[in-house]
Amino acid sequence: MTALLAIDTSTAWCSVALSLGQSTPLLRHQKVSAGASGLLLPWIEELIAEANITLQDLDAIAIGVGPGAFTGVRLGVAAVQGLAIAANLPVLPVCSLDAIAAQLSVSGPFNQAMTRDHAQFVVAVDARMGEVYWAQYETQPAALPRRMSEVMLSAPEEVDLSGAQFVAGSAIAEFGERLLITAKPALPLARMDSQIGVHAMGLLLQGQHLWDQGGQLEVHALEPLYIRNKVALTTLERENAFGV
Repeated sequence: MTALLAIDTSTAWCSVALSLGQSTPLLRHQKVSAGASGLLLPWIEELIAEANITLQDLDAIAIGVGPGAFTGVRLGVAAVQGLAIAANLPVLPVCSLDAIAAQLSVSGPFNQAMTRDHAQFVVAVDARMGEVYWAQYETQPAALPRRMSEVMLSAPEEVDLSGAQFVAGSAIAEFGERLLITAKPALPLARMDSQIGVHAMGLLLQGQHLWDQGGQLEVHALEPLYIRNKVALTTLERENAFGV
């Protein structure tokens, strides 16, 4: 039985889950915008107490390392660094897009269709500043989806949906046809999920996979996954982008 704690604060949601293997995972998941710092540690304490264990009883902590909101990613990583050092635990760094892909495979609106062998799909999330974080995936029978590309950052029109049978993520609602322009043939609404986001349950799935593959790290090796080095537009760039 693997005991894992999973934490993500990379979006406007604070999400924490605790899995003790065979039992149903314990979960806290709430939209908080900038309030995650006040909920994260109390939630962890609540779940640990509810499970009647101590932090030292865990095998590892899975953490969403991004890409995502810079402040949120740093908050989650810093919290896990403190917890892992205090309890002498390894960490399991999970890419936020991989967590969404894992969540799709078990609870998305087209998860049954995704059980087919080698179906391709794209996870694309709003990266702000008129751009999209995205990656290509392939389904695998009786396993989590496999990422087929690096995590990309691009304009929505440059997201490669050719060959994709599904697309999921917040970029659908944010950019609409600008994102879907490369889908050949065009994807029906039934092949899109614009509502799914990063969730601690997806982190648990990816964290367990990493644990099974020996992918745990010593806490000193934990780093955020930054795809974009620049976090704000200059005044001139805003004027050019939005016609101000």
